[in-house]
Amino acid sequence: MNTVYQLYQKVSNNLNRKDIGTHTVRKTFGHHYYRNTKDIATLVEIFNHTSQQITKRYIGIRAEEISETFKNFNIG
Repeated sequence: MNTVYQLYQKVSNNLNRKDIGTHTVRKTFGHHYYRNTKDIATLVEIFNHTSQQITKRYIGIRAEEISETFKNFNIG
């Protein structure tokens, strides 16, 4: 794992970014996996989370789902 971390640090430095790391890649994988498969149960297992809600929040899906509900919302 240390080698992978060092590789991401090198890439991050070359791109003048401070926000790229193994954790970022893990979340990005989860986000794209869910978008392509809608299989949240498998992601819960992969990430070793205790609930689907935690996994959705972790990969940023819950916030997107909430935002989607407001797209066609209209008062009056």
